[in-house]
Amino acid sequence: MKFNIALLAGDGIGPEVIDQAVKVSDAVAKKFGHEITWKPALTGAAAIDAVGEPYPDETHDVCAASDAVLFGAIGHPRFDNDPSAKVRPEQGLLKMRKKLGLFANVRPTFTFPSLIEKSPLKKERIEGTDLVFLRELTGGIYFGEKGRRDEGETAYDNCVYTRAEVQRLAKKGFELAMTRSKKLCCVDKANVLETSRLWRETVQAMEKDYPEVEVSYEFVDAVAMRLVQWPNSYDVLITENLFGDILTDEASVISGSMGLMPSASMGSDIALFEPIHGSYPQATGLNIANPLATVLSAAMMFETAFNLPEEGAAIRDVVNKSLAEGVVTEDLANGGKAYGTKEVGDWLAANI
Repeated sequence: MKFNIALLAGDGIGPEVIDQAVKVSDAVAKKFGHEITWKPALTGAAAIDAVGEPYPDETHDVCAASDAVLFGAIGHPRFDNDPSAKVRPEQGLLKMRKKLGLFANVRPTFTFPSLIEKSPLKKERIEGTDLVFLRELTGGIYFGEKGRRDEGETAYDNCVYTRAEVQRLAKKGFELAMTRSKKLCCVDKANVLETSRLWRETVQAMEKDYPEVEVSYEFVDAVAMRLVQWPNSYDVLITENLFGDILTDEASVISGSMGLMPSASMGSDIALFEPIHGSYPQATGLNIANPLATVLSAAMMFETAFNLPEEGAAIRDVVNKSLAEGVVTEDLANGGKAYGTKEVGDWLAANI
């Protein structure tokens, strides 16, 4: 098979970890007889520096014409430390999600047997954890009307959802639950927020279409607590944009490192795959960034976008092998030998 994949390296460590995912993807393609054409394009601070826009039209055209998008990271300290900046790298990420229609962010959380002691939580609490968040990605408070009034002394951010936005996200959640343990949790704050009441009543109305799925409804603050106490009690969770942003970062540390978790952002026509970590500017160019989350995002790409489970499994297997044999970057070395970002990528590709 032949694939055209948009390659958005982005900022900070993005180019370094993306390079390793490309190595591994090319190795898998060669092993299974596929051909990948990579289409590099600018985004984030790098795009602002080049053309003054964090998600240029040229980049959108490349993404829209591709079979999938593999993305690194966005963000730069000079924008973080300047509240008055009119153009920010993160605006490119929001614009990209909106223009590509990427309304569902799929964030798995699972544990690695060889790293379970590195989790900040006790082993007995996290063993067997294998959950997936579906976060609504193009609505809610991040996209609602916002501004200042009273000469700048009052600020507001409006949270708005339509029933259709909730339905399309919930549909993906129900469908995913049917392929797993048939358990779905809708996370909201329906005791306080009107948008959450819309979420809850919409999902309740959809239950009859999926009679085999056991559906529960929990307030976001309760879920935040239970993710620490009993994460292995969850399977598939669906929630709105802001709640999902916070809860998925909380869940990500269960595995022991944010450098290990992949993600996908999906729409009707195209999907984007990226590590959950940020641009980590302090590590830029030092060859110390952990590339495994980006490599596992490539595995999700083969499995989800191209329906090639064997290829995805080959990547997962070699990642598990690298962890078991200690071929890891300094964040996972635990006092032992630390490999560089490039060396880990080379090892993974060679072992595939």
